[in-house]
Amino acid sequence: MAASDLDTTTVRLAAEFEVFDPAGAGLRGDRELVRRCTGARWVEGPAWFPAARQLIFSDIPNDRLVRFDEATGRVDVLADHVGHHNGHRVDRTGRLLSAEHGARRVTRTEPDGSVTVLADSYRGARLNSPNDLAEAPDGSIWFTDPAYGIDSDYEGFAAEPEQDGCHVYRIRPDGRLERMIDDFDRPNGIAFSADGSRVLVSDSARRHLRSFELTDSGVSGGDVIADCPQGTFDGFRVDTADRIWAGSGRGVEILAADGTALAVLHVPQTVANLTFGGPRMTDLYLTATTSLYSVRVKAAGVFWG
Repeated sequence: MAASDLDTTTVRLAAEFEVFDPAGAGLRGDRELVRRCTGARWVEGPAWFPAARQLIFSDIPNDRLVRFDEATGRVDVLADHVGHHNGHRVDRTGRLLSAEHGARRVTRTEPDGSVTVLADSYRGARLNSPNDLAEAPDGSIWFTDPAYGIDSDYEGFAAEPEQDGCHVYRIRPDGRLERMIDDFDRPNGIAFSADGSRVLVSDSARRHLRSFELTDSGVSGGDVIADCPQGTFDGFRVDTADRIWAGSGRGVEILAADGTALAVLHVPQTVANLTFGGPRMTDLYLTATTSLYSVRVKAAGVFWG
């Protein structure tokens, strides 16, 4: 269904790519940053469906999912009153994984359209408001659980937290929920390294990005590898060369695996999240404040990155 409040006029802008390190010099692709639509309230959670050549993303305060069709260029509302979805991922079998602020849960949409609840409570208490999620190479689903969806009625429903803080969790392939990391203030974006050996998590309150080694018993390490130069790190993805592409107040920060700043793609609005898509996973889709942007770059995203 069409969204009359969304302006779906395609607008082409200059792609301002600033390089800080020689290793970032070859990453620029298109000279144009394309605005696909604008007029939303706060967009988040882009997820790419390769088989359909479509991208879905959240307009959280308006409580809806929006769809961009790569083949036609059409933008429309996929669903209303969805429960204030935030982050999304597409799992290895093509199903949509969702972090829902409103219902305070993590879900999976099955091929027949039914919804499976994967997690909504921990040790008998409701989760805060799952924010972002990623599927590990072993099939487990990791997610962050800050309290943005219960802080007010803007992105969910105001409520008192039932957990003792904001943490990072793992849903094992057998369905068991485990708390994995408990020393964050506001854990936000989450992704795995290109080889699947590390999990990266941003803390939007502390404005930094941390890296953890995966071990047989859980995680180790957790060093801060980068501080955000403007605004805060939000959602991010990893490419096949293990570089990190992270949303920030000035656009997309491109970092080496150790956190070294390589370059920045300047964007007119704050980038909340992003994902790779397109036929070769080289199209970068950005959800930024009220708009969806895209640009083709000289890097390819990894599936679980």
